[in-house]
Amino acid sequence: MKVVLLENLKKIGSIGEVIDVKRGFARNFLIANKKALYASKANVSQVENIKSELAKKDNQKKKDAKEISTKINKKNYKIKKLSTENNELYGSVKPTEISKLILEIDKLDIKPSLIQPVQEIKSLGKFKVKISLHSEVDAEISIEVESADSIQ
Repeated sequence: MKVVLLENLKKIGSIGEVIDVKRGFARNFLIANKKALYASKANVSQVENIKSELAKKDNQKKKDAKEISTKINKKNYKIKKLSTENNELYGSVKPTEISKLILEIDKLDIKPSLIQPVQEIKSLGKFKVKISLHSEVDAEISIEVESADSIQ
């Protein structure tokens, strides 16, 4: 299915580009999240007309993402979790928990979908976590998992 993009997307394309994607991806993600429109002649010409406006919006998003990146990049966060004797966690640290932790400490609201742990966090120790704030802006933080003393 052919769609015309309304914003720059990593590994997919840039504003105004007509791309061919699978029907489900187009319908359920790109169009549902207003990241693309069906590639009809009318939509393609409409996007061409408002391309500069879309580019300005994208540049503003990029600027905001860079500000957030400078605040959190290379920062260490500590989280306490219950663990077994051999340093394994009961459960794991999920992106939603990391998102809440960043909101609590730095007052920055980062969607859990943007947070990608390099590896699953299932034991005590330090872990690298990548955050894709924009198609061109990434941040990397460290999560240090410590043992909680008792059940809360």
